[in-house]
Amino acid sequence: MNSSQANALLALGRALHAARYRFITVTPSTHRRINGRPGNEQARDLRGVFGWSRPFAPDLLEPGMLALMQEAGVVNSAGDGALLRSTVRASTLDQMIVFHSAYPTRDEDAVFFGPDTYRFVGAMARAFEWIGAGPTRAVDIGCGGGAGALAIAHKFGNCEVFGADVNDKALELAQVNARLAGAANLLLRRSDLFDGLDGDFDLIVSNPPYVLDPDGRRYRHGGGQHGAELSRRIVEDGLARLRPGGSLMLYTGVALAGPGDHFLDSVRPLLDAACGNWHYEELDPDIFGGQLGEPGYEEVERIAAVWLHAVKR
Repeated sequence: MNSSQANALLALGRALHAARYRFITVTPSTHRRINGRPGNEQARDLRGVFGWSRPFAPDLLEPGMLALMQEAGVVNSAGDGALLRSTVRASTLDQMIVFHSAYPTRDEDAVFFGPDTYRFVGAMARAFEWIGAGPTRAVDIGCGGGAGALAIAHKFGNCEVFGADVNDKALELAQVNARLAGAANLLLRRSDLFDGLDGDFDLIVSNPPYVLDPDGRRYRHGGGQHGAELSRRIVEDGLARLRPGGSLMLYTGVALAGPGDHFLDSVRPLLDAACGNWHYEELDPDIFGGQLGEPGYEEVERIAAVWLHAVKR
């Protein structure tokens, strides 16, 4: 995305704000079901275009808004030539509009946003009440479109906040989202976990991929241990880059095959060795049930959304 395209997308976001646009992004399975209902084959309003990713007639939008989409490079033919389709979605998070990839997210460089994002940001907001005056240097590892980093930047205006991701498309959208939200203290960095980052931090947060993806798409695939490998690496590497008294906050999913929790067992020694206190809980005992029919999950009973908040000694 060049600067002209980024400026056009920023203007499009401002136009959506002015139109009082609101959309809460749902799971892919819910999205598929809602779009499959009779009458939902084509967009009838802004939510249909930018939320439900439905084909739309060119005259549905004001000419100025369609021109911005064309200048930003975020509109394609829907296939038959008569209809168009947006290549980005716009979700609302509190008062912010966050751009991310259109449904369905199948591409290698797709930028994901969904119910996990809302749970992640909500858990962070509750945990912020326990970190006193707040951090001075923070990072969101695997920031995607920047939702987590934006939440930190808004809460702690004097904090230098980094959004780190290996996906260039994610960083481009996150930059637009930061400008749209007026978050001047948010900086974007291309980094594979911590490899492209200097120094240490007093707040590290992450909502990483945690499922097994047969295509190995980086926005979904969490690696070994039924998708928990990436989360374990973030805990291990994050504790090494965390300042004394700093907080590590992790929202992830754990595939469970019985009464035990293999992810917690793998990180407990790291947490006990480095942290004065830490808290771990299941936020939701059963998410993405449809994933259990995929290869690699034959013995898994459920996938739980878990939250870890650790404070370094």
